[in-house]
Amino acid sequence: MPQAVLIENLTKKFGDFTAVDNINLAVDKGEVFGFLGANGAGKTTAIRMLCGLLMPTSGNGTVGGFDIYRDNESIKKSIGYMSQKFSLYGELTGYENLWFYGSVYQLERKILKERIEELSDQLGLTEFLNRPSQSLPLGWRQRLALAAAVLHRPKILFLDEPTGGVDPVFRRRFWEMLYELAEGGTTLFVTTHYMDEAEYCHRISIMHQGRIIELGNPANLITKYNMPNLEELFVQLISERGTDA
Repeated sequence: MPQAVLIENLTKKFGDFTAVDNINLAVDKGEVFGFLGANGAGKTTAIRMLCGLLMPTSGNGTVGGFDIYRDNESIKKSIGYMSQKFSLYGELTGYENLWFYGSVYQLERKILKERIEELSDQLGLTEFLNRPSQSLPLGWRQRLALAAAVLHRPKILFLDEPTGGVDPVFRRRFWEMLYELAEGGTTLFVTTHYMDEAEYCHRISIMHQGRIIELGNPANLITKYNMPNLEELFVQLISERGTDA
């Protein structure tokens, strides 16, 4: 069986600027994998290539067994994607948004209705579904966006800074919901610059200036470098090797 995500020498250039520089990565099915790095490190560019939204300059890769060059439309249909920026329709209610996205994924009406009810219950959205999405607090908009991303039961879910701007209490609850998805067999690929979020991941890659400069389990990396926490490890790696990476 193919791995959930496989990247070989993946590169993306914009003119003379290299946003993603020759990265290699393999993510197992059911893994919670974190892309850790500061803003501008290349995380979002890499995710967009993997989601079929941006064509690489060079290198190879597969997502769910689909080739990122030839099968980008198949990738889009088979994955879930949630961005930091709220991408649902603000003038539509939560229910209308979920119905629209379910229709895009060509879910049968009966199945879509059942999925909306199921996710509303799981994510605590029931009382918010009839409100215009733009009127919801940020945390509830993020829950709604997560519901839209998993309506079609994707095997791989990409989350690009999914908790940016929300409070720590909600971030903890959000990660509890993500773990529930992972326990159900969903592969999670998450970009973040929050160190406490990175510690929830089974493995992380630390990315800087378009390159992966370290890869492994968060606790194991902390032990390997004899650091007190992940934040200090991140700072040390960036300062010692980041400029040369």
